[in-house]
Amino acid sequence: MKNAWLSIPLLLVAATLLLAQDPYDEPPINYSETSDDNPIAELQKKLDDGSAQLEYDEEHGFLQAVLKALEISEESQVLVYSKTSFQLSAISPRKPRALYYNDHSYIGWVQGGDVIEVMTTDPVRGEVFYTLSQENDEAPKFVRDKGQCTVCHASSRTQRVPGGLVRSAFVNAGGMPHYGAGTFNTDQTSPMSERWGGWYVTGTHGKMRHMGNAISRDRHDPENIDREAGANVTDLSELFKVDKYLTPHSDIVALMVLEHQLQMQNLLTLASHEARRSAHHDQVMNEALERSPDFESETTQRRIATAANKVVSYMLFADEAKLTNAIQGTSQFATEFQAAGEKDSQGRSLRELDLKSRLFKYPCSYMIYSTTFDELPLNMQTAIARRLREVLEGRDTSDEFAHLSQTDRAAIAEIVNETKPEFWKLGD
Repeated sequence: MKNAWLSIPLLLVAATLLLAQDPYDEPPINYSETSDDNPIAELQKKLDDGSAQLEYDEEHGFLQAVLKALEISEESQVLVYSKTSFQLSAISPRKPRALYYNDHSYIGWVQGGDVIEVMTTDPVRGEVFYTLSQENDEAPKFVRDKGQCTVCHASSRTQRVPGGLVRSAFVNAGGMPHYGAGTFNTDQTSPMSERWGGWYVTGTHGKMRHMGNAISRDRHDPENIDREAGANVTDLSELFKVDKYLTPHSDIVALMVLEHQLQMQNLLTLASHEARRSAHHDQVMNEALERSPDFESETTQRRIATAANKVVSYMLFADEAKLTNAIQGTSQFATEFQAAGEKDSQGRSLRELDLKSRLFKYPCSYMIYSTTFDELPLNMQTAIARRLREVLEGRDTSDEFAHLSQTDRAAIAEIVNETKPEFWKLGD
């Protein structure tokens, strides 16, 4: 009994670890287990068997080769100069971090950085994080993160699932955020005045003002930034050496689409987790209580409905911040992005941009075509389809969706019905 006192702290530690365990690391999500069903895992298999290679260049390392392999356009480039990456020592307003993305993968590159940063989508688990060494290795290896990234990338800012986010902050001349002044998690609902602190922004936006292209120079009054000087900037060459980057742009349209996409993906991941975890719980309880294996509890039904409502609300751009002036980017991003859309027989697409009063012409997320959406469990897809049709067919006339005109609703319904008919039928 002389060491009995040890049991108390050991029990406390065990309890703390149990409480601290993230639910996405438990069955049935098992986030930390090997993720084979994502674009980086698939690319690594090709590198290992010799069916793919990555070319290295002295200026950008493996960056261009990775973008090519993942079919990510250089025109998606956006630049962030806040020290909010784990390679923060190499980031500053003179050396911003470049981000490139498509519908499923995000690549971060830093001048002089040791690694390329990667976030890619596992359709069940959510966002998975990797690094790729920038040493000229004949056998390049993507190394999966062991949990450091999810400290920030699995919080209330990402719906508490492994996901992505865009943060806006008041940043000093060295790139360090004034955290005491607060930061903003930005998405399609954010007012323009709170967006892009610590980011470069190229494009025109009329009289609207944002936080981009600006430095907070007074530590006693960090929110006092020159928004006028940062507005309607189309050339960044006086701020840093743009020729070090793949393009001279940090396109405003690319930034707005990125903000929408990341939060939409987070909500789809949340829906995936809720459906799978509630089904797993039902399975355990059904066995214990000797109920039918396909019995679905009222708790599960509520969880499914709640998550589906969140998805549909964001998907249909409820509470989207209204544009009061027209937006125009500086790169070819908008052209390429729209060209990739699934089109109906009238040539309409959910990727068509508006950029006058709102982001999209037909305000329904193009992420409805994503792999994560397609792999949602059937009960979750059904709940989303029913809720979506309830809104689009005019049975929901609440203020939440008052921004959708009858013309909007009819057009979106026709596009989705024609381009994703099996999903649409689930709402019958």
